[in-house]
Amino acid sequence: MQRLGTVSRMAQGLLVVRCEGPDHPGIGAEAVDESLSTVGRVVDVFGPVDRPFVAVTPEAGVREASLIGQRLYAR
Repeated sequence: MQRLGTVSRMAQGLLVVRCEGPDHPGIGAEAVDESLSTVGRVVDVFGPVDRPFVAVTPEAGVREASLIGQRLYAR
């Protein structure tokens, strides 16, 4: 399992996650929270190369607002 980063905000129905370094998961990777519950899937990587952002499409039933500030992981 790989640390994905911290959810910084929501934009157009996507969770925007700030990576902690240059390493990031590929598009299609599953995003999970600290309890290993599936949050969504990575759909885009953008921003600066040294610390990019990752866009995650949330799964149905996930309360996106409660995830802001939470750390996510890629599985």
